[in-house]
Amino acid sequence: MLDLFDDFGAERVLAEGAILLRGFAIPHEEDLLRCIETITEVSPFRHMVTPGGFTMSAAMSNCGAAGWVTDRKGYRYTAIDPLTGNPWPVLPEIFRALAEDAAKRAGYSGFAPDACLINRYEPGARMTLHQDKNERDYDAPIVSVSLGLPATFLFGGKERSDKTLKIPLRHGDVAVWGGPSRMTYHGVNTVADGVHPLMGRRRLNITFRRAL
Repeated sequence: MLDLFDDFGAERVLAEGAILLRGFAIPHEEDLLRCIETITEVSPFRHMVTPGGFTMSAAMSNCGAAGWVTDRKGYRYTAIDPLTGNPWPVLPEIFRALAEDAAKRAGYSGFAPDACLINRYEPGARMTLHQDKNERDYDAPIVSVSLGLPATFLFGGKERSDKTLKIPLRHGDVAVWGGPSRMTYHGVNTVADGVHPLMGRRRLNITFRRAL
């Protein structure tokens, strides 16, 4: 496993076009958590179903102009939350600013996210290897914020069978990948049980994309 837990505030290159910003989101942790609570009061977390009928172990919600959803009809972005029948909550300004700042720090100036997927992992939840390929703009990077329990980020190659890096993530870390790494397969290993001092037995992941 690639040890990235030392040097708080350091930047670690994961691959060409991909970087980990250690602890980048910690100064905003309380604002981020308040926003997530407000968002999920309007569009609650839910366990979506894949086209193959598999119920995802991570619970999900969205905010922004477009929200990522999956059901038996397929993977896609929608302007309307299918659970509530209303538009997804507006992307909070603190979310937008953090995503733009992280992208700029990683070398992607001008990133303007319009979609934000919020994943909630409890112990035992995971995310299998996948590519983010439902977006229209592959020129924009992905910005992913980790909060709460630690997790192991899997970062591979352009093929699912490529060797993966196993990257420890902890509260406040932000990963950014784009350019030659934009279509990299990635995922999250099963989250181990534990208690985070601020968030208890859960991990939250906020992922920003340019979808429309």
